[in-house]
Amino acid sequence: MPSERESRATLRYTYTLFAPVYDAFVAPFTARARRDSLRRLWEGPHAEVLLVGIGSGLDLPLLRQGPHYTGIDLTPAMLARARRKAAALNLDIRLDQGDARRLPYDDAAFEAVVLHLILAVTPHPEQVLAEAARVLRHGGRALILDKFLHPGQKAPLRRLVSPVLGLLATRTDVVFEDVLAQTPELEVASDQPALAGGWFRRIELRKTGL
Repeated sequence: MPSERESRATLRYTYTLFAPVYDAFVAPFTARARRDSLRRLWEGPHAEVLLVGIGSGLDLPLLRQGPHYTGIDLTPAMLARARRKAAALNLDIRLDQGDARRLPYDDAAFEAVVLHLILAVTPHPEQVLAEAARVLRHGGRALILDKFLHPGQKAPLRRLVSPVLGLLATRTDVVFEDVLAQTPELEVASDQPALAGGWFRRIELRKTGL
């Protein structure tokens, strides 16, 4: 079992290699689902929005002016691409390098947190979600787009390949309900299928606990 430092180094190395081709492979497949997820931001006033695992910045062209955005990612090569996108857009945005499992932000600093394709990437999704809840204000929203198994779903192939894929890029055996159970201050407001026959889900959580 790799240590936390080794896991972080492996992810950074992998996504450094992926950075030049990431948009070409991921953008066409996820653009509509990202747009549908981000529409939730426009349903209420959100002055401070955090994008966790912003990667190469695929969400940036889909954002509207108005809020102050903060994006964070582990990999400098991905952030460099996000910064180039941000420079071409008229957004109020700050981009930081950091670990989603230890966010460098104060408690209750944001009214919305976006977690697109990050919970199934990290080896500790429960830590990432707990950190998102910590920095989220009471009544705030967490918007999630990712691939999850349902409780009790067998999916033998996804479970079989997950240990290998998890070392390289992403896990395929994450059960969202198991992750959520460890963050009781968040409750599900919406849960809808997004891609790949419902393997990818578009989930909205609200922070109800203090």
